[in-house]
Amino acid sequence: MGIRNQTQVVEFVFLGFSGILYGHTYLALAFLAIYLVTVLGNLMIFSMIQLKSSLHTPMYYFLSHLSCIDICLSSVIVPKIVVNFLQQRQAISYNQCMAQMFFLISFSGVEAALLGVMAYDRYAAICKPLHYSHLVNTKVCTVLAFATWVWGFLNSALHTALSTRLDFCGVNQIHHIFCDLPPLMKMACNDVHINELTLHILGIFVGGGPFLSIIFSYIFILSSILKIRSTTGKRKAFSTCASHLTVVFIYYGNGTLNYQRPSTGYSLATGTLVSIMFCVITPMLNPLIYSLRNKEVKEALKKATEIWRPSGHHRSLC
Repeated sequence: MGIRNQTQVVEFVFLGFSGILYGHTYLALAFLAIYLVTVLGNLMIFSMIQLKSSLHTPMYYFLSHLSCIDICLSSVIVPKIVVNFLQQRQAISYNQCMAQMFFLISFSGVEAALLGVMAYDRYAAICKPLHYSHLVNTKVCTVLAFATWVWGFLNSALHTALSTRLDFCGVNQIHHIFCDLPPLMKMACNDVHINELTLHILGIFVGGGPFLSIIFSYIFILSSILKIRSTTGKRKAFSTCASHLTVVFIYYGNGTLNYQRPSTGYSLATGTLVSIMFCVITPMLNPLIYSLRNKEVKEALKKATEIWRPSGHHRSLC
């Protein structure tokens, strides 16, 4: 059944923006602009990787998946925020709430796992260059990418299934700006011990596992870089990791603030800002980070710009 009778709740009301009384239309336009930049930026990265043969490498293959995830993650959250601002009613139905939470947890988990896989790719490229083509071949890339998606969706399916068993006893006000597991558990009037235990255990594997993979990968990477004698060689080796490290710091920094916040002394306004940073701003920043810090991406963008630059008439793509 979609809506369980004992919940006595058919919709939830978000309180994250409750303090904003005016300017809803302008806020809707601001979030819409961020969403369009996110979609277009990530779509540009994805398309460029598919069309540019020089970017058909494992690193960019995983980056194309990251772009897809960022588009999906933003699409789960931002359009609903825009619609609610335009309607001047911060509400969501029970079924929509469960669906939003399912996809939010799924894509967040996939991104965490993918960042771990990308760290392994950098480790293989820098620490095992002679064996790189064997360690990260086409088959390995496909299996790893598929595993990250399965990893994220299985984790989310279990959390969502447990959440549908929660009773809310008529309470429908969520102290958040979208449906997520922690605020829903706080609203529940029945025992959430199993939900909390599952959240902590799976959190160790889904979030902590990839993070440990990243830490160990970069310990070996740093050790290998320090052994390089030339300054140019060190700089070149580190530059291939700079964009990935920046994305990791932003993702895990915002993710930690969003999901490991203290139970007291944390205002609703602060929580709203942190949630916006994690689910709205971060997906927009990732393509900017890779396009600004990556030499190959910048060169591909430059060539694409030259192709479309008007010079009396457009140059042919053929």
